[in-house]
Amino acid sequence: MDGIIFDIKRFAVHDGPGIRTTVFFKGCPLQCQWCHNPESIDPKPVCVPKTVQFNGHRFTENEQVGYTITPRQLLAELQKEQVFMEESGGGVTFSGGEPLLQSPFLQKMLKLCQNHGMHTAVDTSLLASWKTVQQTAQSTDLFLLDLKLMDDQKHRAYTGVSNQLIMSNMQKLARLQKAYNVRIPIIPGVSNTPENIEASIAFLQKLHHPPRAVDLLPFHNTARSKYIRFQLENPFKDQASLKKEALLEVRNQFEKAGFTVSIRA
Repeated sequence: MDGIIFDIKRFAVHDGPGIRTTVFFKGCPLQCQWCHNPESIDPKPVCVPKTVQFNGHRFTENEQVGYTITPRQLLAELQKEQVFMEESGGGVTFSGGEPLLQSPFLQKMLKLCQNHGMHTAVDTSLLASWKTVQQTAQSTDLFLLDLKLMDDQKHRAYTGVSNQLIMSNMQKLARLQKAYNVRIPIIPGVSNTPENIEASIAFLQKLHHPPRAVDLLPFHNTARSKYIRFQLENPFKDQASLKKEALLEVRNQFEKAGFTVSIRA
């Protein structure tokens, strides 16, 4: 029942309501070409060289990315910030990578968190069996659902997988009337097109239970150094980060369709 994670981000404010602690799971079935956490894709812990400078000298050593942790160990880490969660209306968010890839560990953690009075959120692409999604929903207070591209052919080209299971699961999850936000990455020349925005709005309008909010995620190139460090191809290495102002028209389109919209950092 142990899990493999690669980071714990404390005092997070963009991964659900209030002040949160975000746990990043290792492993992802998608390979999005614009991924901001490329170190999350490989499900196993890996060692990568890290170079530091000190007093004019360069030192290179291996650093492990990802480690095994037990449910009780992780709970103890989460409880360190519980007072801030409670005072701010926050909680714990499980992200990745794809947390549903480690569903037994995830479900154990969700139950532990709820039993200890912590609000739970799961940031997921929904690329998993419906049974796994249903089981996860039983102990999840809020879902943060990724909706990357509406066109299946483009989705395959840019993420390596079809979007059919993702969209089917989102439709089913909406019928459970669980609280959820939809997160849409705005990638220049990919998802930031009139066709994709219009198709996204039309799809969300047809869901049985609407999302609490639509979160627009502007592309940023802060992960460029990670691609270099992990010796990974970066198709968007020359793409400049988007400023919030570039998403105002997209936000207006979703608001006109009746959605509550935020532009995330």
